[in-house]
Amino acid sequence: MEYVIEMLNIRKEFPGIVANDNITVQLKKGEIHALLGENGAGKSTLMNVLFGLYQPEQGEIRVKGEKVNITNPNIANELGIGMVHQHFMLVEPFTVTQNIVLGSEPTKKSGVIDIERARKDIKEISDRYGLKVDPDAKISDISVGMQQRVEILKTLYRGAEVLIFDEPTAVLTPQEIHELMDIMRSLVKEGKSIILITHKLKEIMEVCDSCTVIRKGKGIGTTDTSTTNVNELASLMVGREVNFNTVKTESHPKETVLKIENLVVKDSRKVDLVKELNLEIRAGEIVGIAGVDGNGQSELIEAITGLTKSVSGKIELKSKNITNKTPRKVTESGIGHIPQDRHRFGLVLDYSIGENMVLQTYYKKPYSKAKVLNYKEILNKAEKLIQEYDVRTPSVHTPARALSGGNQQKAIIGREVDRSPDLLIAAQPTRGLDVGAIEFIHKKLIEERDKGKAILLVSFELDEIINVSDRIAVMFDGKIVAEVKPEETNEQELGLLMAGSKVKAGESNVTE
Repeated sequence: MEYVIEMLNIRKEFPGIVANDNITVQLKKGEIHALLGENGAGKSTLMNVLFGLYQPEQGEIRVKGEKVNITNPNIANELGIGMVHQHFMLVEPFTVTQNIVLGSEPTKKSGVIDIERARKDIKEISDRYGLKVDPDAKISDISVGMQQRVEILKTLYRGAEVLIFDEPTAVLTPQEIHELMDIMRSLVKEGKSIILITHKLKEIMEVCDSCTVIRKGKGIGTTDTSTTNVNELASLMVGREVNFNTVKTESHPKETVLKIENLVVKDSRKVDLVKELNLEIRAGEIVGIAGVDGNGQSELIEAITGLTKSVSGKIELKSKNITNKTPRKVTESGIGHIPQDRHRFGLVLDYSIGENMVLQTYYKKPYSKAKVLNYKEILNKAEKLIQEYDVRTPSVHTPARALSGGNQQKAIIGREVDRSPDLLIAAQPTRGLDVGAIEFIHKKLIEERDKGKAILLVSFELDEIINVSDRIAVMFDGKIVAEVKPEETNEQELGLLMAGSKVKAGESNVTE
């Protein structure tokens, strides 16, 4: 059997941690091979070794049977290996074309960049693989899904035959995920080979030919997807049986905690993104908001948490008006916030993970006295939360940016849930988390509900909305257009409502 890529007995160490312990991965030509593992299992590290960003302590890499020494990404590119990173490597003020050719610019005889030739080449590649993007659009003006296409085009422009996708669906909407799957299929049809780093089991079963499982830095084994199933892969990944059905008792909502009346939020161009919105959440219930990205969910959350100003309307928490209060005042009034963008709103990436654990409370006792931080108390608290939420980190002093995305997310969730606020806003709380961590977080949200707290859950994962919510509000075009009970709906009906169709539970007739 000839493999296009072989990583044999790879070992990669960092101070205090063995990230990859004697792992072997072999990729056949024209296949999509999944690399499956929990958050912090060592998947991204292993692929960073293949892409030349890290050097292994032991093991060897072969490309088409030949032993190679990949000391930097340029050598990986020359060998036909491209990587689409989880956090995109794009220059926002540049255009799509400028980003794609950056570092590999075609030039005229005069030495001037031949931008027309670049546009022509990009259009050719984009048409061939169904990657429709506007070559003249600025990165800052296009959606996350389109930015990902630009990253894919960057690798193809440099002649990649092997593409590494690092958690590519973590930030995509369901529609964008479907489109990405089609793109991956068309890439392998053209003879490319793909390694897909993921922990989304449904995606592996849908699009991958084979799967290598990594657990705590060790290779557990490789299997063909045709001979396995979701439950078996989940058990291999976390080392125990995973319950995919959220276990909860019926909710018994009490007094109103959050009341929103006629809320209007505009964007910088003075366009209404939240339009006369009304919503109530009571103590002891989880209200899920279902909606396609871009229908005002982000702006609603930002208005509640004080990150953006509302133009009109009222937001009350336990009968107290908190409209347009500062984020700190909102936090102190009894609101916890798990933000959908963990890097912008959830963490200070250059602070240690320990310091990040007290971002909401560092100025209070026992973490601060006479405006001097008490690091002993801060680190004690951080150690407790790291253990409770299984945040995989070499140390409490490790910078937050050094942790995997999933472990960063677990740290934020630990910090916010631990404060046990009256209202917990959980926006995409399980984005980037593996099945074991998702099961744990859902349990924590339900525990908070059972303590009499109010939970607002915003998620693009419809199975999460249906499984965890006690009541579902559907958001479309800045408004709540429907409210349904989870037990009386399904993903298909929610999808129709999210697209603006009017349909009642149990009906098949859809009106536009």
